[in-house]
Amino acid sequence: MWGTGDSMDPAARRTSRASSFGAQAAVYADHRPDYPAAAIRWALQPVGRTDVTVLDLGAGTGKLTDGLLAAGAEAIAVEPDAAMLAELVRRYPSVTARSGAAEAIPLPDGSVDAVVAGQAFHWFDQDRAFPEIARVLRPGGVFAAFWNTDDTSAEWVAGLQRVSRSEVSFTPPEDEEKLPAHPLFATFEKAEFPHSQRRTAESLVTTIGTHSHTVVIPPEQRTALLDRIRAYLRATPATAEGEFDFPLRTEVIRAVLRESPRH
Repeated sequence: MWGTGDSMDPAARRTSRASSFGAQAAVYADHRPDYPAAAIRWALQPVGRTDVTVLDLGAGTGKLTDGLLAAGAEAIAVEPDAAMLAELVRRYPSVTARSGAAEAIPLPDGSVDAVVAGQAFHWFDQDRAFPEIARVLRPGGVFAAFWNTDDTSAEWVAGLQRVSRSEVSFTPPEDEEKLPAHPLFATFEKAEFPHSQRRTAESLVTTIGTHSHTVVIPPEQRTALLDRIRAYLRATPATAEGEFDFPLRTEVIRAVLRESPRH
């Protein structure tokens, strides 16, 4: 989940998929799921207080920013895609929002208590991003990354994943679940939280249509893929009619900034 996962021409595919979201900004904001409050509380718990300043890095349209605000945090958003950032500003005009990337964060040293990333860490160049994240954190600060993933313990969700694959989908490597590590941070911890999103067959098709593997393929392939997903959902008893809860798992990893060596 937290690796790039690409095995065929990884650099080009990573760049294409990472930069694919801007054209879908408004739809992304309307249809991507939020993050559970319990997951946000767990991520920020090492800071030890509630009056925290949190950087949402790779903030997109503000799906995680919204949860930070609800938790009482002061949120700062940094996002490289101009269209995604504009949508975030439109929805959260009071939030400090800046153009920037994980590898070059436009904030002063020691300016935030926590840095978080929602559905974004796997796009970071970790060798360059970790020193930048450490630079902007205050002593005792925490970095946390979030992913909403389909709960494939439900048979119909596992089937949906199979029919949703496109030509740019990839099979995760065997070490995909290996936690990241960096000498500037203590050992990463992982937690998982149950989550769900209220959907209809049509709105779930729209949600999947914001995923990068459906955005970067040619239009005729995208149409065929979304039609296939729609047909599957309409033929599946759990999703054929009306609203339903789409089961998700929210995975979170966190690590605390190590103390700077004394001179």
